Amino acid sequence: MQPGKKLVIGLFGFGVVGEGLYQVIHQHHSLEISIKRVCIKHPEKSRNAPVSLFTADKWELLNDEEINVIVELTNDPEAAYEIVQAAFEKGKAVVSANKAMIAAHLEILIRLQRKSNLPFLYEAAACASIPVIRNLEEYYDNDLLQGISGVVNGSTNYMLTKMSEEELDFRSALKRAQSEGFAESDPTLDINGSDAANKLSILLTHGYGLIVPPDELLYAGIQNIRQQDAIYAREKGMEIKLVAHACKTSDERIAAFILPQFVRAHHLLYHVKNEYNGVIIESSLADQQFFYGKGAGAFPTASAVLSDLSALRYNYKYEYKKLRQSPGVEATREFLLRVYVSFEKLFQVPHDAFEQIWEWGSNEERCHVIGVIRGSVLKQSDWWRKDNTSLILLPEPFAINEQAIHKHRSEMLSGIFI
Repeated sequence: MQPGKKLVIGLFGFGVVGEGLYQVIHQHHSLEISIKRVCIKHPEKSRNAPVSLFTADKWELLNDEEINVIVELTNDPEAAYEIVQAAFEKGKAVVSANKAMIAAHLEILIRLQRKSNLPFLYEAAACASIPVIRNLEEYYDNDLLQGISGVVNGSTNYMLTKMSEEELDFRSALKRAQSEGFAESDPTLDINGSDAANKLSILLTHGYGLIVPPDELLYAGIQNIRQQDAIYAREKGMEIKLVAHACKTSDERIAAFILPQFVRAHHLLYHVKNEYNGVIIESSLADQQFFYGKGAGAFPTASAVLSDLSALRYNYKYEYKKLRQSPGVEATREFLLRVYVSFEKLFQVPHDAFEQIWEWGSNEERCHVIGVIRGSVLKQSDWWRKDNTSLILLPEPFAINEQAIHKHRSEMLSGIFI
């Protein structure tokens, strides 16, 4: 694509984000961008655009030589993958927001992108309006990047906010999120952590040069968080967030996972409420930098798509430099985590799963245990995923070594934890 060339778009999908993008482009003619055709599944549905714009035949877009950019905004990962493949074969640049498709096929997609030498951009796939992918790709050197952590799913964050601030139970919080448009009618991928895992998988590639499929990550969602957990957090001056982590271990490998976590009031993520996302990037020279913005919604996501389209006018491409520069970087599950586990029955949680147990207690409603557990043990077991068992990271989640374990135990006994 020649720099400065007008972009003629073939758009796949006209849901919340697709329609939002159409409205922005339609209302701002100075953008030098036009949508020529939109491919949708159900042409019989009424939409807020001329009927002549729509088709159910994908080849009307892919074979149109005037269309030089395919924008893929569908909710079907496998169909999206076929669309992107065909677009490259037809010599068209691609912009996508389909994080499930990208995370599942990223290694192959990178090969296709390199072979075609066409841009493939997907800023909207990570945190909607937050420009985190391009910053990781361009700004942070792998040797200096110490860690990435953040709230990357707006639906679950909205629910946890309501559970904390309005004392709603899980089901009531979910219904509220659905009624407000922050959760899908089928919210499974959000509440079980899959959506966050897809996003973390993408961030690992641009941050550390690692390709880790989502199903290889240690992750969980919020479906087992109970109202009693939110009450416990509030009594301690904390909130619960679903936090994605990626950081270097002492042996220079990368620990990556997504788990619920207690967050203290002075922490940057504590103030990330409702449907907002927040990402903290930590480097050895710049310390912490914080990115904050809406993680869901038509216009916030459309803004990221529009940013990618603007970059295409200058023929911008991800170079995936860290994949070449850091061939020896490895992911690991051999890290120690400080956890709080609450459950219903006294012997529901296996003692031998823990490296150390600091506290074991119960009351009329719940039992709980606080201690240290290994990431690989969690990945290989499922007792902590079962109904009515809540596993939540402590505010300082990493127990780096045995010395740190003993230090934290002393802090617990001294009341520093609270």
